[in-house]
Amino acid sequence: MESLILKYKSLGIADVLHYEKFNLISISHHSTKIEGSTLTELETQILLDDGLTPKGKPVNDTLMVTDHFKALHFIIDKARNKTAVTTELIKEINSYVMKSTGGIYNTILGEVDASKGMFRKGNVTAGVSYFPNYDKVERLTNELVLSINSQMNTDLSIDEKLNLSFDAHFNLVSIHPFYDGNGRTSRLIMNYIQAFYDLPLAIVNSEDKQEYIQALIDTREKENIEIFRSFMKNQYEEYLKNEIKKFEDSFSSKSNKGFSFLF
Repeated sequence: MESLILKYKSLGIADVLHYEKFNLISISHHSTKIEGSTLTELETQILLDDGLTPKGKPVNDTLMVTDHFKALHFIIDKARNKTAVTTELIKEINSYVMKSTGGIYNTILGEVDASKGMFRKGNVTAGVSYFPNYDKVERLTNELVLSINSQMNTDLSIDEKLNLSFDAHFNLVSIHPFYDGNGRTSRLIMNYIQAFYDLPLAIVNSEDKQEYIQALIDTREKENIEIFRSFMKNQYEEYLKNEIKKFEDSFSSKSNKGFSFLF
């Protein structure tokens, strides 16, 4: 993995004009598609690059994508400024994710506005997964934050930095602290840690949604974090190899064929 990252960086892929923007668009596309967005990657690109709303697609899907893109820029800015991970930061990330689509939940303990990054006040399930009781959410999230910061204050290898980002992703989504947006928020925390260490940002490919969910389930049932780490490392390795290949093929094609006008 380390050699792949070094090759990715040595090629200067991230320095190509507009590369970061289109890479972030791709992250937003895949992360929201996992959660049900119907926008294609091209529609996502046109929406975020030109501000043009795709015809015939639900407004909610468009809002989900634009909110995620803003959240992604938010975490990158925080990471570049070396902002510490806190419970409030996690809540703020979720508020960006859910700003336009979060609803109001009325519970016996009071109202929860999902658009403001408020912790849930009720118990939730997703598929076959049951998540911790609502009264444990704040304590578990605080403990996760302490664990992340404790590790970030040590000298980590590249593999350890990646594992930290993958583990934070898994642990936050397994706490499920919010009524909605837990997956997107957890993937953004993963990206935050990667950006903090100036590593390429991981993308969970939406085409692998079933395998992604299964990896989360298997990791919880078997209490073996290596299952989720292995899934994420495969995603990360595939992404880096594809980016390197696209970059090298592009320059190889240009040098061999030259440029010709098409009329």
